[in-house]
Amino acid sequence: MAFNIRKVCTYIEETHIEGGKAGEKPIRMAGVAVVIENPWHGKGFVENLRPEIIDGCSELGALIVDKLCAVMGGSENIEAYGKAAVVGVEGEIEHASAVIHTLRFGNHYREAVNAKSYLSFTNKRGSAGTSIQIPMMHKDDEGMRSHYITLEMKIEDAPAANEIVVVLGASDGGRVHPRIGNRYIDLEELAQEKAAREQQ
Repeated sequence: MAFNIRKVCTYIEETHIEGGKAGEKPIRMAGVAVVIENPWHGKGFVENLRPEIIDGCSELGALIVDKLCAVMGGSENIEAYGKAAVVGVEGEIEHASAVIHTLRFGNHYREAVNAKSYLSFTNKRGSAGTSIQIPMMHKDDEGMRSHYITLEMKIEDAPAANEIVVVLGASDGGRVHPRIGNRYIDLEELAQEKAAREQQ
């Protein structure tokens, strides 16, 4: 492993009731976070980040995907997915982005769940204990608003100033009681409204 890993953290939550009403089934969301030493920390402005990306991102992605699929009881149970990275306060947001915004990292997840959608994401700078949000969407359909869902977690002692937290998130369903439709309904309605205005 090209990246030095300090710890691996797993967060799981199951939602049974939303709005005072029980769901048809509990919705499980999970996040697997790996805390790594920032390989660019203390080196000043590094123009070329590619060597470290090539050396470490694929192996890191494979590691996290394996652990996350195990937590979810298998890749076939994952309907929504996303990713996030938080760099410590002495690093650049570009350092966080460098780890997660490469096909060497993300393709492990897409291939494991046979996904068609892109991986939604957040990347930011923060101190230890900062809130980490992992936005997710349906792995096969970016327009399914039922699966626009966010997992929030934190790690009390990470990231340190010289670290990066790298996270993948998963859900075995959408929100407990989705009822706002999908973007395709909006497109149809807007087209009908436009046609009606043009006929007036």
